Amino acid sequence: MSSALTGYPEAGQKISTAAITITESHVVSWASLTGDWLPIHTDREYAARSRFGERIAHGPLTLAMALGLSTRSQVIDGDRTTAWLGLNDLRALAPVLIGDTIRAVVEVTEARPAKREGQFVVTLSYRVVNQREEDVMTFTSILLMSAEAP
Repeated sequence: MSSALTGYPEAGQKISTAAITITESHVVSWASLTGDWLPIHTDREYAARSRFGERIAHGPLTLAMALGLSTRSQVIDGDRTTAWLGLNDLRALAPVLIGDTIRAVVEVTEARPAKREGQFVVTLSYRVVNQREEDVMTFTSILLMSAEAP
């Protein structure tokens, strides 16, 4: 078996995703989906008195948006991705406000053969930035991928 994942970006390569502006609709939809109606996210008057001065997006919403943005780029091969194996080192570094625009800078940090022949474990390092290029979140995501598309 080859030690390289043919056609996949090699370790060290970085890809910047498309950007998305976080809207009130995103926040309300996430709260509805998850049941997380904490007032810092959903109550304008409460949030105005908070240290942020306004409502902020849920941290897991920011994470989900970054992962989703990466599936629309060449960093994730939908035909060969078999499973999501996990998430490591998640850090929420700054709030994402309603109206902020975020994107992810994704770096392939490892692509190694898995135990099962024909599969690879791919580790991706994410840096989520806002419109001012400030880091708002970092994490690593691990995928199981097939060496070839089905």
